[in-house]
Amino acid sequence: MGRKTPQPLADQLLFAFLFCYGFSVFCFSNAKNEDPVGYGYRVRSVSFDPSGRSLTAHLLLIQTSSVFGPDIQNLNLVASLETSDRLRIQITDSEHPRWEIPQEILPRYSHLHRRLLLQNQSISPENYIVFNPKSDLVFTLRITTPFGFTVSRRSTGDVLFDASPDTSDAGTFLVFKDQYLQVSAALPILRSSIYGLGEHTKKTLKLAHDQTLTLWNADIGSANLDVNLYGSHPFYIDIRLPDNRRKLPIGTTHGVLLLNSNGMDIVYTGDRITYKVIGGVLDFYFFAGPTPEKVMQQYTELIGRPTPMPYWSFGFHQCRYGYKNVSDVEGVVAGYAKAGIPLEVMWTDIDYMDAYKDFTLDPINFPLDKMKKFVNTLHLNGQKYVLILDPGISVNKTYETYKRGIEADIFIKRDGIPYLGSVWPGPVHFPDFVNPATEIFWGREIKIFRDSLPFDGLWLDMNELSNFITSPPTPSSTLDDPPYKINNVGVQRPINNKTVPATSLHFGNITEYNAHNLYGLLESKATNAALIKLTGKRPFILTRSTFVSAGKYAAHWTGDNAATWDDLAYSIPAVLNFGLFGIPMVGADICGFSGDTTEELCRRWIQLGAFYPFARDHSEKFTIRQELYLWDSVAASAKKVLGLRYRLLPYFYTLMYEAHTKGVPIARPLFFSFPQDPETYTIDSQFLIGKGIMISPVLKPGEVSVKAYFPSGNWFDLFNCSNVVSSGSGKYTTLDSPPDHINVHVREGNILAMQGEAMTTKAARKTPFQLLVVLSSSGISTGEVFLDEGEEVEMGGGGKNWSLVNFYARVEETKAIVGSKVVNGGFALSQKWIINKVTLIGLTKAQAKRVKGFEVYTNVGTKTIADSLLKVDFGDNRKFVVMETENLSLPIGKAFELRLNLT
Repeated sequence: MGRKTPQPLADQLLFAFLFCYGFSVFCFSNAKNEDPVGYGYRVRSVSFDPSGRSLTAHLLLIQTSSVFGPDIQNLNLVASLETSDRLRIQITDSEHPRWEIPQEILPRYSHLHRRLLLQNQSISPENYIVFNPKSDLVFTLRITTPFGFTVSRRSTGDVLFDASPDTSDAGTFLVFKDQYLQVSAALPILRSSIYGLGEHTKKTLKLAHDQTLTLWNADIGSANLDVNLYGSHPFYIDIRLPDNRRKLPIGTTHGVLLLNSNGMDIVYTGDRITYKVIGGVLDFYFFAGPTPEKVMQQYTELIGRPTPMPYWSFGFHQCRYGYKNVSDVEGVVAGYAKAGIPLEVMWTDIDYMDAYKDFTLDPINFPLDKMKKFVNTLHLNGQKYVLILDPGISVNKTYETYKRGIEADIFIKRDGIPYLGSVWPGPVHFPDFVNPATEIFWGREIKIFRDSLPFDGLWLDMNELSNFITSPPTPSSTLDDPPYKINNVGVQRPINNKTVPATSLHFGNITEYNAHNLYGLLESKATNAALIKLTGKRPFILTRSTFVSAGKYAAHWTGDNAATWDDLAYSIPAVLNFGLFGIPMVGADICGFSGDTTEELCRRWIQLGAFYPFARDHSEKFTIRQELYLWDSVAASAKKVLGLRYRLLPYFYTLMYEAHTKGVPIARPLFFSFPQDPETYTIDSQFLIGKGIMISPVLKPGEVSVKAYFPSGNWFDLFNCSNVVSSGSGKYTTLDSPPDHINVHVREGNILAMQGEAMTTKAARKTPFQLLVVLSSSGISTGEVFLDEGEEVEMGGGGKNWSLVNFYARVEETKAIVGSKVVNGGFALSQKWIINKVTLIGLTKAQAKRVKGFEVYTNVGTKTIADSLLKVDFGDNRKFVVMETENLSLPIGKAFELRLNLT
């Protein structure tokens, strides 16, 4: 789909600006005889709360402009330090309430009561500052005409967001109209690297300069580049290089959120970021960092930590739109078993439904008796079943779900009656998830259906909202046809196109215009609550449409990609971005959704996709089949990479625990672990799992090598630990990547708790643990494993049904030490989990030749291990050796210390 880039505002509004003496007199000359979009505001008065941590400025319009509607005359700006690392700046109409995301949808801090110190007094020509000695964030209100503000760092003076006006460019002024809000900030183009502001499919992770990023949720396939897709996340992180003063450490990072659910264009030129929003308020949050990981902790502290995923969801998933009947699906499960490829979860798309109606089964092809038998067989094999739901409820008087929906009065309305759209089943009404009664209705429908068919998770599709028709706009309505046209689909397509009209009403007279981008979030929230109530277990929900805080309720996949090499490459920035958006459980359709895949592409895609947090093969109806067992070479690669994934399941699951408790992603850009290395800022063909495992895939056809960047340190090949890449300050290395291989490396300083390969996660969890200890050349190695039963609603809550084991290792002059510290060890002991093998890598040959055996210390005494049980692989021409000891039988729930004598 083509993309028409809007011209920059400066090109559209060619005028000369003359500042005249006084606060409110401006003289403009415009070659096109067009008014600028606005003239800005001046500060009328300023007040502080008693603590000095909050400032309120009363703003007065300087001059009216008719472009995009009349200006709002009087505004309030409130700047407050809500925590030591979070600053909020809200600008809104001082006289009339405006749409804001309700607290019950996204709970957040309310402004403190403020005591006016200065009111309706003359403003002296100076700056007003909000700061706290415990915070690195400083807000400065600039008493200029027009006024401006900045956010900076107290420690270094670095300006993070400079919304000071450029008096020669009205595009930099604050504009606040009913349906057009504009704010613009200067950025240091040579020092700033920005990531986020989605959802879009991009060629690169780092945002390129000179582009417009549109946020308006739409059913547009992710195979389309540079257009607004299914979700809206007006959040970015900014990694900085030092300025000439060198006071700012390399890689210092902050985050910026504009909490606004309305449609918007964000124009990013590199030296400036400009928000053009068609409603609501300007509600900015700034997060101090100063590392990427700290920014994510601070961001998810505000929006909500990611919901924990069940252990089984980290297994491999298989789906297709177009499975014909129960026998077809059973054949797929059997095909994976016969090929020896792990399969955890079998999915069905809308094929299973009766005439595409939610909560029904096709009585011919997917009859209830056969489906129950199929699902029960899955469960007996330790496997799971997930099915799809679309929000549109078929308008059919014989359809019980429809009748109950009408009776409960829970559908979105237009002109006083339920809005009539059209999706797969034909005419539909859409549940209004703003309405509290809809959660009750939705939960009941889920329960009725699950009582018949015990599915294990739900897949929420088409929830942007997607609509197969475009309803005519209400005559003269500026909601259906707002004065400013956001760059919808890259061509300024009307916002009502193929969705619910903006004049439609939700519960409480909330317009679709304001709530449109919230639909997928609210459906996910209601589904999450329903499944917890119904099952008492941790829910698994996959949603296509998302908004800020969706990670509290659901996982996400990147939507309808294509079976192309480009889409394979673009999947990495897409997956990494959603980690930044607080949705760590994310993946792309492996082998591609639309179009016919190829054997080579599918082989390379499963090699990469095996390391997505969410790993699912999915394809479109009428394309060739692409189950992994259909090609011998793909099957062989799948067994190899999924074998490693299943060995790493404890690591993935522990990263889920870290995401749930701290908000950090599972799949991470390289700069997360190496922000001090600017070379990592532009790398989007590699990524990290956690802090220490690096994935370097082949992304182009016919290639049998890959040029990979290795940040500083020793990196060991996880498929063959004797292979190592040593990097001093960071270097590119060409790696062999034969058709059956993907390069996966672990960095020194990490300890991985791994288990055995198996066909299901349930079987893998019954195998002994192996510790892979990658000794650090300069300090202590660390790692951890979180253990619970895998499906409890809480993850690491107040109960004792979990264990957390922290591992450490270090090399001293006469010994190498590996040990553990255990929190809540009783649970791990009750499961009889043991560590049976420890592998050490990172000792030099000289160190290894001095080895005199192991001793293991536990709370029950000391155990000496004979040299004969210690295997040492010196290799040829190798710097480091690999050492292993087996048959240890150490309970993982008990602290231990293993000492390797180097005397």
